Amino acid sequence: MPFKLNQDRRHHVPRQKHRVTNSAAYDADLRQRGSLTVWFTDEAIAGWRAVPRTVPGGQPWYSPLAILTALTLKAVFRLALRQTEGLIGSIIGLLGLELRVPDHSTLSRRAKTLEVPRPQPRRDGEPMHLLVDSTGLRLCGAGEWLLEKHGTKTRRSWRKLHIGVDVGSGQILAASLTAKEVDDGAEVGRLLDRITGAVASFTGDGGYDQDRVYASVAERYPEAAVIVPPRATAVPSDTAETAPTQRDRRLQHIAKHGRMAWQKASGYTTRARAEAAIGRFKQVIGDGLRLRTDDRRATEVDVAVRALNRMVELGRPNYVRTA
Repeated sequence: MPFKLNQDRRHHVPRQKHRVTNSAAYDADLRQRGSLTVWFTDEAIAGWRAVPRTVPGGQPWYSPLAILTALTLKAVFRLALRQTEGLIGSIIGLLGLELRVPDHSTLSRRAKTLEVPRPQPRRDGEPMHLLVDSTGLRLCGAGEWLLEKHGTKTRRSWRKLHIGVDVGSGQILAASLTAKEVDDGAEVGRLLDRITGAVASFTGDGGYDQDRVYASVAERYPEAAVIVPPRATAVPSDTAETAPTQRDRRLQHIAKHGRMAWQKASGYTTRARAEAAIGRFKQVIGDGLRLRTDDRRATEVDVAVRALNRMVELGRPNYVRTA
């Protein structure tokens, strides 16, 4: 039965209320996100032309930085490839520059092999607290109207986006794109391999309560805490009394103090920031993928993550809880 039938008997947690304390500065930062000078920089102009090749073959016209700049504008302003070509051409014309404009075919072809710089670790060198989550991104094609009109799902398809977020900086440090059937726990190893820097804790929802998740984290970061709520049917291991694991100690704490108390004591409530990062991705970038092949879609996601991290660098709200 739907859980809403029991809503009168459920424990209701009131929604928190917060007040932003740096409204003026944050408003200015939000306006900066739409400024072309943030995305089409002097560095991109200076490095627009590709370095000549010294081996046999055709000479490239555009550097990886030029392609990255064009794809970033595409992601930020939600443009198709041809509209991106038009935007780049208009910017170069307004600036009076003598630069070639990459056509849409070149952008699509170079997106297949473009290497997007990975996010850098924290500058203070402190171990990060990593939050992981996943969501679905739809592919270009039929939308809700076709489903409503014809009652079919045969043309609708999705990819699953997995992300790892740093609690301290709010940035997405790792992201990967998989088929929708891939389990969240199976992608943990790839996410961890993309992270540079030490990890103090790994936090995920109940879908990550798997032995392979604990093993993947322990293999790479033996001292890291794994903060994952056990399933309702979870039972302690055979060595819980003599050599309890992290999961065994968690089950003991929940049995003694309750699940809500464990969430507060362990810091599991910070996982909401991973959901906020996903919401930010879909609000700013969108919930769909425009490119047509998986390797190009992976680049599309990496470019979008890089753009979102740049927006977070421009400014974040400081807030205090009021209720």
